[in-house]
Formats: sequence, structure tokens, C-alpha cells
Amino acid sequence: MAYSVLLVITGLILLTFGAEGLVRAGASLALRFGVSPLVIGLTILAFGTGSPELVVSTQAALYGNSAIALGNIIGSNISNTCLILGAAAVIYPMEAKTQVVRREVPVMVVATGLLWLLIADGELGRIDGAIFVAASFTYTLMVYLIARKNKSDEIHQTFSEAIDEPSRSKMLDLLTLLGGLAFLIIGAKMLLEGAVEIARIYNISEVVIGLTVIAIGTSLPELATSTVASLKKNSDLALGNAIGSNILNVTCILGVAALIQPIPTNDVRNIDMFVVLGVSILLWAMLGTRFQLDRIEGLLLLSIYFIYIYSLIPI
Repeated sequence: MAYSVLLVITGLILLTFGAEGLVRAGASLALRFGVSPLVIGLTILAFGTGSPELVVSTQAALYGNSAIALGNIIGSNISNTCLILGAAAVIYPMEAKTQVVRREVPVMVVATGLLWLLIADGELGRIDGAIFVAASFTYTLMVYLIARKNKSDEIHQTFSEAIDEPSRSKMLDLLTLLGGLAFLIIGAKMLLEGAVEIARIYNISEVVIGLTVIAIGTSLPELATSTVASLKKNSDLALGNAIGSNILNVTCILGVAALIQPIPTNDVRNIDMFVVLGVSILLWAMLGTRFQLDRIEGLLLLSIYFIYIYSLIPI
């Protein structure tokens, strides 16, 4: 048991450092190639902070633990919406100025609703995975094109302040990128091995492990990015990172996992899907037409998250 816990903790640490290296190196390389900070903030950061979910879910599918992949994505999206945005709003009330960030919220709701529809037959199959992957490419292209057309100096300045300057050399970027990928792969393997063993010892379903321990752990990069952005009063980056990650989690990450190995969905409770879709719609309603999220609303999101986690604890 102690060894399994150690594997989980070490795996989470490696995943966090791996994602950090991937984000920094990816952003630095993108700046070198002339990609605007706005595009980086809305695409590369979302992919980078979502890399733990991608690696963990892919490895889970490859090792035959596909239920963990599904639980990881559902739990991470609930965590991103309630825990991360809730905490960020409590730190500093948020207001989205970027149109592309505003457009992401209904896309997130539609993607989540589509997930619920596709798992209704008891399995997320390869055709479902192909649909999600195609949607992921379409979404990423849309964000890239809209962000490139956005000429607001204020918004570009906001994202420029949030993105670090390129590192000293391309070679350093490449080494950091490769090191980050290595940490992610090793960390994911350790996390999965420890989590599966804990689930076996306590007779807990793999979906619940994915919804809790793995989901929270793989969401740490999003938590760090959005919290720092909130402290810097950079609401667009905080919102764009969390919401963009939710969309990519469902479309890209879960789509890839389903292509590798069809995912049985019988262990997913209706309440799990109700919560992940419900909080997405609630966030959309909270942001409203002004696209603001205040501290009271942040506290409400945090309360929903802790109540949901409590519902997963076996009595």
C-alpha cells in the first residue's frame, strides 16, 4: 500500500514538472517562429497544461485501463470548471475581454453534451473517437484563425505580459521539451500503476479513481496557470486556459484514447455526467453577457466541487 501511494505521489510530481517544461519550451519555440502571444495563450498553453491528461489517458487505454481515461477526463473537466476557475475567481474577480474566449464556453457545453450522448450506448467506440478527434482539429484551427484576426492592442498586450520571453537558445528549448515529455511518460506510468493497485486493494472502481486522484493530479498544471494568471489579474488567460483545456480534454484526449481502445462507460454514473454538463452550463450562465465571474460565484463553484467529491466517497 505504501509503495502504491509513493508511486502516485511521485507520478504526480513528474507530471507537474513535465507539463511545466512542455509549456515553457513550447511557448518559447512558438515565439521564435513568430507566433503571437495571443495564439500561444489560447492554443499552446491549453495543450501544454492538458498534456498530463493526454499522456495518462493514452497510457491507460494502451494498458487496458480505459475506464480510468474516461474518469480522468470527466473529473478533470469538473475540476477545471469548479475548483480552478472557482479558486481563480475568489482570488480576483474575472472578466473576459477576448471574443475567442467568449466563444469557447458554448463550444465546451456542446462538446460535453455530445460526450453524454455518445456514451449512452455503454461504450465510447472508435467511431466516436474519430468524431471527437475531427472536432478537436476543427476547434484548434478555429481558435488559431480567430486569434490571428484579433487586432486589439490591449488584448495582445495582456497576453504578451503573461507569456515569458524566449529562452537563451533553441537547443535549450528542445532539451526542455524532450525532458518534459520524458517526465510526462514516466510520471503517467507510475501514477497509473499506483492508482490501479490502490483501486484493487480497496475495491474501488477505476472510474472513481480517475474522477478523483488522477483527475485532481492531472489538473495541477491548469490550477497553477490559472491561479498565477488570476494573481496577475489576467482573466482572459485564466478563463481561456481552463475552458480550452476542457474542450481539448473531451475532443482530443478522450478521442485519441477511444481510437486506441474502445472505452466501456457502464461505471459512469448519470450524476457524474449531470455534474460535468451542469457546471458547464452554470458557468455559461454565470458569465452571462458581461462575461464576469465574481467572488460569490467562485465560492459557489468551489462548494459544488467539494460536494461532488464527497458524493464519491464510499459510505
